[in-house]
Amino acid sequence: MADTNRCDGQRDVSAAIADLEDRLPDPLKGLAWLAMNYRWSWHLEGPGLFCSIDPELWEAVKENPRDLLCLAPRSKLKALSTDPPFVQRVERVVAACKEDLNRPPFPGSEESRPVAYFCAEFGFHPSFPIYSGGLGVLAGDILKAASDLALPLVGIGLFYRQGYFHQRLDSWGWQHEYWVDLTFRRLPAVLVTHGNGTPVVVSVPINGRTVYARIWRIDVGRTLLYLLDTDHEGNEPIDRWITSRLYVADRMLRLAQYAVLGVGGVRALDAMGITPSVIHLNEGHAALATFERLRQRLSRGQPLDAALAEVRNEAVFTTHTPVPAGNEGYHEQEWTAVLGAYLEQLGLPRHVFFDLGRITPGNTHEAVNITPLALRTTKLAIAVSRKHGGVSRALWHPLWPDRPVDEVPIRHVTNGVHVPSWMGPEMQRLFCKHFGTDWLSRLHEPNFLDAVETIPDEELWHARNTQRRLLVDYVRGKSVRDRLSRGEEASYVRAAWETFSPEALTIGFARRVTGYKRLYLLARLTENGILEQLGNTATPFQLVLAGKAHPADHEAKEDLRSRFQLKHSPEISKRVVFLEDYDLAVARILTWGVDLWLNLPRPPLEASGTSGMKVALNGGLNLSVLDGWWDEAFDGTNGWGIRSPEADPHTQDEHDARVLGELLQYEVIPLFYERDLAGIPRRWLAKIKASLRTLVGQFSATRMVREYARLLYT
Repeated sequence: MADTNRCDGQRDVSAAIADLEDRLPDPLKGLAWLAMNYRWSWHLEGPGLFCSIDPELWEAVKENPRDLLCLAPRSKLKALSTDPPFVQRVERVVAACKEDLNRPPFPGSEESRPVAYFCAEFGFHPSFPIYSGGLGVLAGDILKAASDLALPLVGIGLFYRQGYFHQRLDSWGWQHEYWVDLTFRRLPAVLVTHGNGTPVVVSVPINGRTVYARIWRIDVGRTLLYLLDTDHEGNEPIDRWITSRLYVADRMLRLAQYAVLGVGGVRALDAMGITPSVIHLNEGHAALATFERLRQRLSRGQPLDAALAEVRNEAVFTTHTPVPAGNEGYHEQEWTAVLGAYLEQLGLPRHVFFDLGRITPGNTHEAVNITPLALRTTKLAIAVSRKHGGVSRALWHPLWPDRPVDEVPIRHVTNGVHVPSWMGPEMQRLFCKHFGTDWLSRLHEPNFLDAVETIPDEELWHARNTQRRLLVDYVRGKSVRDRLSRGEEASYVRAAWETFSPEALTIGFARRVTGYKRLYLLARLTENGILEQLGNTATPFQLVLAGKAHPADHEAKEDLRSRFQLKHSPEISKRVVFLEDYDLAVARILTWGVDLWLNLPRPPLEASGTSGMKVALNGGLNLSVLDGWWDEAFDGTNGWGIRSPEADPHTQDEHDARVLGELLQYEVIPLFYERDLAGIPRRWLAKIKASLRTLVGQFSATRMVREYARLLYT
């Protein structure tokens, strides 16, 4: 936990809690503390507790508990304070969360020297939309898993005033983007200040000017997240815009963001008196953090070799993707234009810095890439799945040409997901009933999940039906709102509302829309007649789609528009729904409820993927190309796999589309509707149990962070 003598925001959190308490009747004052720490969000009773105060308002404020308590009518709060069962719920959740925060730290760790985890985005809750997709959601799960393990860790990121874009589709299927300003002071976040109340501010030289950044603190259980914000009155208007939006299209602005994240993040830790034991760079966006630590040592007179060795010894790196967009390169003149003053301060000959970011040192025509900068200044790098480890070693082998590919210093720790955040309430209650309320703490005991086989089929099927019904109710309502907002014809607006069924096989496909994810393969199902069977009265199925294309990715937008044209088929308009504005809230209800999750990446470009892991937690099954995590997870009994041939893209597409259609038509759909006299799909449930038994513990964020601690942090 934080040292209250440091300028780390603890005083500011206490002040915000006291201010919120003034709005609450005495029996409910515990809600103020709860609202300022996201630990409630993965307590089984936490979300329901806040929702029950005012369900309509809870939805309107995007599940923001601080905003809820500020806007809830005082009369409502007063009435709840005289309701003994509600007061007892408050006391129970507050006591459980505080007890969790007061556990002793992870064995071998020092609370005074936490891991500093740098990432450009963090997706830990729908109320805090500073994430775009898988990278940020993984980072959010890591914050929560570290809290569960009592592993001292602080997150370092950027506070994007407008977050990531929101999505609207028009009636032709074209994506339109818009942004909404976040109301910082109504979020569960505090501005970090000195004892006299003035903000703690750090500066970074960018574009020939001194850019100032404030620091915000968010408590995610035991884990503290610090976000830098350049919307500061001391900055010029253009510099206040640096932390405005996530993943802006302007290359130079992105480079400025990376400087604030890396250089500013290290300076923020220093300003708050936090001395990290390890710097963990999650993707290359934060690569300049190691150079700021190098600058500090060189400024004290350390020789370059010794300083670089020391920096490397205290830094690790996660590489996430072989896709070029995740491994950005900038030419010398771009680095000089944005960070020329900083490069002068670095104390490192400029050509040395540039060569650290090149595959071929000395080649001035080659861009200076953020991934080699990170790889060359950290002691160890990890990929995010077993297959991705091999792909990454081959990809970056030129950085170590004298070593065999297998000895390139990139290991792998396969991603995992935070189980209590992503397992639906009905499945959690089922696990509590059969395995005890402490089942989460026992999840990684050898053979613990073998007990899944003892869950009665009837109870597991009831849980699946309940969570599917939640999804179907959500899809029906959202489809009407989305279609009405596009000005669609009345018959199309009513189609899914009247036809989507809580009894039908429900298939999900949701992810970032980009070429290698191959959304277009779904359209190929029309060629083999699968989509024409959507409304088959004996074996109907329904398809839920969601995803965003980056504003600058026009090819992905066209792909999205092309798929949208399928709506003109009457049966498709009833049984296929595209959910606009995919975010954590949509992902949560979707992964709770689907029976089958499709994933069709072009191998080997899927580094890991985590959505399918979330589906598995909830008794859904995966049908995926054998790439990323599924390549090591699929065992023949726990879902379905497509082994894509090593061939040209056209041949891959032809093969994978054909196999997808055959699996759906001849295996998946018949198995789901194969019922005994009691109406139970016994063989389908056997597959679910195999999935739960083999995937839930192995692909959890707790397992992942334990591996981090063993491999990276000690």
